[in-house]
Order: sequence, then structure tokens, then C-alpha cells
Amino acid sequence: MAHTRFAFIKANWHADIVDQALAGFLELIPEDQVDVFDVPGAFEMPLLARDLARTGRYAAVAAAALVVDGGIYRHDFVAQAVVSGLMQAGLDSGVPVLSVSLTPHHYQETDHHNRIYREHFVTKGREAAQAALQITRTREAISA
Repeated sequence: MAHTRFAFIKANWHADIVDQALAGFLELIPEDQVDVFDVPGAFEMPLLARDLARTGRYAAVAAAALVVDGGIYRHDFVAQAVVSGLMQAGLDSGVPVLSVSLTPHHYQETDHHNRIYREHFVTKGREAAQAALQITRTREAISA
């Protein structure tokens, strides 16, 4: 692959869960090929994703966050803005920007839910790595 570096953005909100997406990502992409960036929350991810993608250093950018339902429906607006913003960052930069942003409607801060979501984020991180590798290979093949 021409570009073998990947950027991984993770929101610090619910870091104990969100960080597991990075663990899954690193199961498939070596750590020395991944630059990791922290942001306060999900809402800050699209701008940084766009800026990182525009540097030309990365084959793909992945962004992970957990946007939880606080009971006032704000999470729906945040989640939509984040996913739309990440997609726009990829379209504007020409670099794949992958979302590992989950918005559960029934999350509660219990040991049971935390365990479930930690495990789920490992899986989603692994899936993001698979997507990053596949889209990178495909784009290289069509540009050759």
C-alpha cells in the first residue's frame, strides 16, 4: 500500500468503552502504522478528521465515540451531526473517514452494559480496520 499510515480519533467521553475500538483496530493494523488523537467528545471528531485527512499522511481516518441517550433526545442530533460530518470530511478530503460512532438508546452505566459495549467496541474497531484496509486496497487498484 502506498500510504500505510492510518489516523484513529477517539472521544474521551466514556473512554473506558471507546478506547476498546482502538484495541480492535490494532488487532489488524500494526500500532506503528496508527497515529492516535484524542478529542473531548464526538462532536469534535469531524473537524479533526477533515484536518487529518487533508494532511495527505493517512490512507484512512477512523473516528470512535459513544453518544448516549441522556433522556432529552439531544443524542440523536449529536449522532446525526457527527456521522454526517465524518462523511463530509471524507468527501471533502478524498480520504476515507470511517465512523465507529455508536448511539445506543438503552445504555445505562451499569457493569453489565459497560461490559457489553466494551466488547462491542472491540468488534467495531476491528471492522473499521477491515474497512480501512479494504478501501485502501480498492482505491489503489483503481488508480493504478
